[in-house]
Amino acid sequence: MVRSSAIYGEIFSHHDMEEHDECSTRLHEALKGVPEGVPVIAPCCASETDLLRVHTSSHIRMIREFSSHGGQHYIDQNTYIDRETFDVASYAAGAAIEAVNRAIDGESCFAIVRPPGHHAEPDRAMGFCIFNNAAIAASAALDRLDKVAIIDWDLHHGNGTQKIFFSDDRVLFCSVHQGNIFPHTGWVDEIGTGRGKGFTINAPLRAGSTIADYRLVFEEVFIPALEEFKPDAVIVSAGQDALFDDPKSGMLLFPADFGTLTAILRDVTDQPLALVLEGGYGPSHGDAISQIFSSLNGSPAPSGSGEPHRTTCDIVAVLKKMRM
Repeated sequence: MVRSSAIYGEIFSHHDMEEHDECSTRLHEALKGVPEGVPVIAPCCASETDLLRVHTSSHIRMIREFSSHGGQHYIDQNTYIDRETFDVASYAAGAAIEAVNRAIDGESCFAIVRPPGHHAEPDRAMGFCIFNNAAIAASAALDRLDKVAIIDWDLHHGNGTQKIFFSDDRVLFCSVHQGNIFPHTGWVDEIGTGRGKGFTINAPLRAGSTIADYRLVFEEVFIPALEEFKPDAVIVSAGQDALFDDPKSGMLLFPADFGTLTAILRDVTDQPLALVLEGGYGPSHGDAISQIFSSLNGSPAPSGSGEPHRTTCDIVAVLKKMRM
């Protein structure tokens, strides 16, 4: 059985605005789902060289300078910075790198970090995200590997990750998300450009989608793409804000469903998974984390029930045709 571990540190309780949705309280809820006996590894701080893998020097400098001003202030309508933001975000990126390194070396690992990262673009923080943790980790992994896949099941489209790798044929980016909500990207015709054409796959689903819809996307689109691509490592941008009780969600996923998605990926890959926390703000978030670890540790995937929506079937048909 593949070993599993978590990466966490008290540093991730900092960069904290109490009344904000993206605050330390949600992280403590997620940590309740880490089973007893799972090793918890202390995070390391990413270097500026690592941040520069995907971000511009001006973006890094801006975050550092804004943090040095002290106090709390917004840099856009929903993304804030305080005096500890630069350090906390650097540790989040470093934890993601370590999670991928552990997966490469044979141990499934979940970096339970904040702030999240998948909305952060090369030159822009947005959507609660400062640095793009999963993208930085993928770029670092490419020093050791030839190909990396990133599967993003967060409620929202990972626009930053997509933009970073849009012209790169070494990274397969697959995102399933609620369509037509923030950040209003991630449509089926966004497939990459240049050498990266065909290495971006987006499945924007209607509100009210269930595990039946997600399973269809995974089994009919993402898994065949993974089998064809044959990545050397698989990173999951693991945002659990598609849960039925998440205040941001229009979806109807339940905690066991995230165990199902984890098991589907586990069973199709030849290597352990690296997961990096993205969104997740509801009361059952910890239960979802627990289900993810159960699947990482070998529990069979719950089968789920129900039928996918007709619109999901149509999206899947379009995506399959595009890949022919």
